[in-house]
Amino acid sequence: MTSLKIARRYAKALLAIGKEDGQAQTYKGELGDFVKLLDEQQELEMAISNPLYDAEGRKRVLQTVVERSGVSQVMKSFLSLLFEKGRIQYLRDIRDFYEKLTDELANIVRADLVFATDVSDETLERIRSALAQKTGKNVKMDVSVDPALIGGAVTKIGDLVLDGSVRTQLKSLKESLQRSEVI
Repeated sequence: MTSLKIARRYAKALLAIGKEDGQAQTYKGELGDFVKLLDEQQELEMAISNPLYDAEGRKRVLQTVVERSGVSQVMKSFLSLLFEKGRIQYLRDIRDFYEKLTDELANIVRADLVFATDVSDETLERIRSALAQKTGKNVKMDVSVDPALIGGAVTKIGDLVLDGSVRTQLKSLKESLQRSEVI
């Protein structure tokens, strides 16, 4: 079973519980916070996921950390289940998939925008508004800068990629000129 299938299964199960009790967004935050803790404390992650350590000791460490983190009872049970089923190493994938599911539930779409240079907040807001109008959803944007684009921008929403970069236009022009030389 691939990690994507595992992540999907557990994320959907947690979402079903979240829909039922109305706490889907709470669980999203708790899951994200726990993964962030593991990212910051890699020794902790090793202590709970490394099979070379005693399983009972790893479980006690996990329970102690979960108790001190103040997460909900559902999240405590969820993390314990992941540990018992040997799926704790898929926690990041589960978090990523769960975030996608809760975004869909909240009518949110994520857009990745890459610009050649920094862009003003006003321009970003106009882009957000236009994307929201096109998709019919609320848009959360992740913005980055890549000078290699030379100019323009690349927008990615799900599987859709809108490439308006000068780099791509130059590449396309080059290919077009090469094709005309062959004829």
